[in-house]
Amino acid sequence: MKKLIAGNWKMNGTEQSSDALIVAVEEAIQKNPAVLEQCDFVVCPPFLYLPMVKDKTSVVAVGGQDCSDRENGAFTGDISGAMLKDIGATYVILGHSERRQYHAESDVLVAAKAQMANAAGLITIICVGETEAEREAGAQNDVVGSQLKASLPQGVNAQNTVIAYEPVWAIGTGKTATAEDIRAMHAFIREKLVQTLADGANIRILYGGSVKPANAAEIFGVPNVDGALIGGASLKADDYMGIANAVKG
Repeated sequence: MKKLIAGNWKMNGTEQSSDALIVAVEEAIQKNPAVLEQCDFVVCPPFLYLPMVKDKTSVVAVGGQDCSDRENGAFTGDISGAMLKDIGATYVILGHSERRQYHAESDVLVAAKAQMANAAGLITIICVGETEAEREAGAQNDVVGSQLKASLPQGVNAQNTVIAYEPVWAIGTGKTATAEDIRAMHAFIREKLVQTLADGANIRILYGGSVKPANAAEIFGVPNVDGALIGGASLKADDYMGIANAVKG
């Protein structure tokens, strides 16, 4: 299974900087095409730059950072999964901790969004993860297990769904879970997927939480880590590609 290198650009960039970033990534891959034997690539820019980014690359898939749980209608400001698909998106990130925290998104809402996104033909990257307080209380498995159970819609399989484990306390903080922390949680997630889904053994599980070129090789060496969901480091082509180049054949 190839590693999935997913870049979440979040609410960053301009038309000019987004253009420069995807061109630099594309050129880096073209100069080292062997990386495509080990990795699949996707970047998730702000919605309005998505068509431009897609047009600038032949090897990097593009995705949305969120979508609506509705197909269409009077929902001002919302973007449907079908709209993302229509402008060339392949993926969409759902249930990111920032959406759960700042927009009070529940597991039920994440599942409804994922249902609509899958129906539109998108691959969902469904995020789960505990806060620092929850980990300190030893509740990380309960929290992540509950999120997995309630955030995954009917019809989930290895073709339409990716899971991203993102310990909330390690996002944008510079903190990184230890290799043992990651091993234990990814093994737990895999166990839950295998218990509930026919092809749970084949669903990619990404790690997200201050992934950098300096720690990527160690993270990718952990069993059941099938790629990375990268935030800040995906805004610099050298860092994004440095993480991809850390994947060993």
